[in-house]
Amino acid sequence: MTMPTQREADEAQIRRQIDKIVEALRDKDLEGLNAVYTAEVVSFDVEPPLQHLGIAAKARNWANVFAFFETVTYEIRDLSLTAGEDVAFGHAFARLSGTLKTGTAAAGMWVRVTYGLRKIDGIWLIAHDQVSVPLDIVSGKGVTDLQP
Repeated sequence: MTMPTQREADEAQIRRQIDKIVEALRDKDLEGLNAVYTAEVVSFDVEPPLQHLGIAAKARNWANVFAFFETVTYEIRDLSLTAGEDVAFGHAFARLSGTLKTGTAAAGMWVRVTYGLRKIDGIWLIAHDQVSVPLDIVSGKGVTDLQP
């Protein structure tokens, strides 16, 4: 049996960190979510404003999700990673869905997500993320019905 290279080990650890997001969302666990981000995370999310600075702002975004959803499902598809010694980036498609507090099922929409990570004290943490939907140039509206 061959030992994984450092790059393979790092990419496996990053995938585990992304899996923790999925688990923490399902469990509505803000502390679990906070644990995968740097304190100074910069997030360009689909929700205004243009940027969310710091872990408290990122946590407010997730708390807003929990305020609307009774149950949360989060799916990551086609995660691609590139890791260096202490920085890494990745991209994927993601979909947030579940049951709203009203009892209505929310099918969610697929978005594009990009991660920028830093290895701090041996742990990969998300220092930057960007979530977006494609834009219809003519109408100026986001296109939210696409699937990967």
